[in-house]
Amino acid sequence: MLFMDIWTWEPEKRDEMGKRWSEWKCPEGMTVHGAWLDLSGNRYFVLYEVEDPQVLQAANNSWTDVAKVESVPVMDAENVLKIPRVRLDVR
Repeated sequence: MLFMDIWTWEPEKRDEMGKRWSEWKCPEGMTVHGAWLDLSGNRYFVLYEVEDPQVLQAANNSWTDVAKVESVPVMDAENVLKIPRVRLDVR
């Protein structure tokens, strides 16, 4: 399953974020497909694939003292458009 993480941090945490990221090792069970840094300098977007979301949760827990991490499940737009819509009849 794909997840897009959005990491944000306060400007004074920038150096610590850079240090940790340079030392970070991707855990087993997780594949990083891409990472992008917001040009304003305090937001990072990372696209991961994991079979077990607990791997992602465990990996992100080690960053909560320096950053806020939002994990959003994502899917390729072309594939989403192929999913039939279910109409719910609520009465």
